[in-house]
Amino acid sequence: MLKKYLRPVSRLTLLGLALMSFTQTVRAEIAVKSDEKIAFLGDSITQQGAGSASGYVRLVMSGLEANNIKAEAIPAGISGHKSNDMLARVDKDVIEKKPNWMTLSCGVNDVWHQERNRGILIEEYKTNIRAIVDKAQAAGIKVLLLTSTMIGEDQSGANNQKLIPYNDFLKALAAEKNLPIADLNSMMQEQAKAPHKGNLATTDGVHMNPIGNQMMAIGVLKAFGASEAQLQTAREAWSKIPHNIGASLTLGQWNKLSEVANKSNRTIDEVIKAAVEKAITEG
Repeated sequence: MLKKYLRPVSRLTLLGLALMSFTQTVRAEIAVKSDEKIAFLGDSITQQGAGSASGYVRLVMSGLEANNIKAEAIPAGISGHKSNDMLARVDKDVIEKKPNWMTLSCGVNDVWHQERNRGILIEEYKTNIRAIVDKAQAAGIKVLLLTSTMIGEDQSGANNQKLIPYNDFLKALAAEKNLPIADLNSMMQEQAKAPHKGNLATTDGVHMNPIGNQMMAIGVLKAFGASEAQLQTAREAWSKIPHNIGASLTLGQWNKLSEVANKSNRTIDEVIKAAVEKAITEG
């Protein structure tokens, strides 16, 4: 008799747990709130990311706004900068501006510039990054770390192999200090596995094209706590953003161009050139 009543109770309990899990997922909250300020500390990738509407910094901000979060960006990316340069200017470019958050994108030049004997070796890099994070936290600024993106879209390349301990350190630091981290390097490696000719996410192997900028923005928003539904809202807003390549295209149209290029084993430039030549011939 007891079993007869236990069975439906058990099913109801399971249903309740499932609904609770679903509700928690739906209610996933982005950590950034309206009226907060986010400083984006980095190198040329970050500088370019703030320089156009389709750059990753601007996409993060428009993605937040699409989800009803009106925050303010503090661009702090400078071309060529390494961890020592960022440590030297973090007070002036970040802390004095009193942001609520700081994202830190650093490591590409520390490794890449070793080819010119101007890079930063791993132990000094660790010291510099710790000091930057400690300074920000001492000022009450919340820190989000970004792993370094690839140097050339081939993980077997020498520079990408050198990057591994740098990114491993960032992951360990995030775990040690309980910091959110956007593992952009892993995302970029996954993206690079897709069939494509030439660079997929970058213009030159390092600096982001529209595909790479969207990848970076998705990684940052996910690290801030955005749910898949919120990310989709951001993507829909981005698809309407103009991207100037000599013609007025939106990011949504650029994404379609990328799909066409991948399917036909051509670069986006080759697809555009073929379309222009066809228009000239037929016109």
